[in-house]
Amino acid sequence: MNVISPPNPHWKPGDRVHSPVTEMISLDPATLDTAAAYKLLIGSIVPRPIAFVTTVNENGAVNAAPYSFFNGVSSNPPALMFSIGFRPDGEKKDTLRNIELTKEFVVNTVGEWMAEPMNYASAEYPYGVSEVEAVGLTTLASKVVAPPRIKESPVHFECRLHSLLQVGKQEAGASTVVIGEIVQFHIHRPAWRDGRIDLAQLKPVARLGGLQYGCIDSVFELPRPRLDSKVTS
Repeated sequence: MNVISPPNPHWKPGDRVHSPVTEMISLDPATLDTAAAYKLLIGSIVPRPIAFVTTVNENGAVNAAPYSFFNGVSSNPPALMFSIGFRPDGEKKDTLRNIELTKEFVVNTVGEWMAEPMNYASAEYPYGVSEVEAVGLTTLASKVVAPPRIKESPVHFECRLHSLLQVGKQEAGASTVVIGEIVQFHIHRPAWRDGRIDLAQLKPVARLGGLQYGCIDSVFELPRPRLDSKVTS
């Protein structure tokens, strides 16, 4: 991992920012169809981490699917969230059906070495077909929850369902936000250093707009600001 200088190393509080942003385009969401709004969101909110979610159905069949509307929620309790869109016909996706049934799931992160299988797992496989096996990945038993982990993934979050929040009606473009309480962490051993994650060992893949993905090759550090008491009083 290449550590570089911050983009504006000579900036100090109070300095004016030299921005290339001048003219803006304003869009009313009411004038956009579902596809246009989706393209605007995924092209603007970048980069996004990818949650490769594993669940099981009532027969124990494993489902795996990637979701890029994904992030952390809290550390006490440790929790994360991701959202699942409805199918074009308004039907629920297999991941949501399984989570509603079992109240458990595993979020697996995506390293560069598994980008292609992750992408292929997003295809519309029949209900009950294991995408993990279909794309050549490997399941690994979880310690707390029933759904298995993906062995090739560098970080696994075993989760129990905390809550569901449906945004919009049950139709194309709407989604269900899934919040899960993390009940077990699993981390690629070389990536765990003195209580911190070594990003260079994770090599995370980020989702961008359209068909684009990205890798993190360079990082920079910015110390947390500490305001003088005179400024805050």
